[in-house]
Amino acid sequence: MTARLVPDGPDAQAEAIALLRAGGIVALPTDTVYGIAADIALPDAIERLFAAKQRPPEKAVAVLLSDARQAARLGEVSPAAAVLAERFWPGGLTLVLPVRPEASLPRVLAAGAPTIGVRVPDHPTPRAIAAALGPLPTTSANRSGEPDARDAHEIHERLGESLALVIDGGPVRGGPSSTVVDCTLEWPSILREGAIPTADIVAALTGAGITHAIGTGFEPEE
Repeated sequence: MTARLVPDGPDAQAEAIALLRAGGIVALPTDTVYGIAADIALPDAIERLFAAKQRPPEKAVAVLLSDARQAARLGEVSPAAAVLAERFWPGGLTLVLPVRPEASLPRVLAAGAPTIGVRVPDHPTPRAIAAALGPLPTTSANRSGEPDARDAHEIHERLGESLALVIDGGPVRGGPSSTVVDCTLEWPSILREGAIPTADIVAALTGAGITHAIGTGFEPEE
C-alpha cells in the first residue's frame, strides 16, 4: 500500500503521530533534508526504518528532539553539551552523548554502541511530533548511497510503498549536514564539521570556560 501524501500542518502532524504510534514509518521535512522517522518505543519500527532505507544495521540513527530538555531523557548531558545545546539549538548541531543506563534504548538505534546522537532541528514539524511522541529516530529520506531527497513527491515515488505517510512541506533548503560533536569524553571533539563552523564551536566552549583541544591539533589521552 502506497503512503498518503498530505500537506504539512497540524492535521498532518496529528496523523503522523497516530501512525508512528501504530508502528508506521513517516516521511517529514526538516531544516536540511527530508527525513523518515519511527517511534523510539517500538524496536520493530526502527528495524523497518532501516529496511525502508536499505541502511546497514551497523550504522547508527540520530534522534530529533523537541527541545534540549529531551536530550537528558536519553543521554548524559555534560557541561560542554549543555553549553553547545544552549548556543546552537535549534539548528545544525548533533551532539553525541553517553546513553543513560535507564534509557533502555533499542540496540539497533545506536548500532550497539553506548552512545546516542541527538539534535533539535530548526523546523517546527519534527519538533511538534517529538514533543507529542518523544525523541524521534530519523534518517534522511533516501535509500543508502542515493542522493538526499528534497521534495515530498520524490520521496513518495522512491519510498512510498515502505511508508505510511509523507508530509509535504515543500522543497527544503538543503545545505551542509549538521556538525557532529562528541561529548562522551571529558574533552569534547568534533567528529564532523558541517553547518556550524569549528570556530563557532570553539568560541562557545572557550567563552564558557570549557576545556577542549578542538582546533589545536592536540589530542588528549583517553
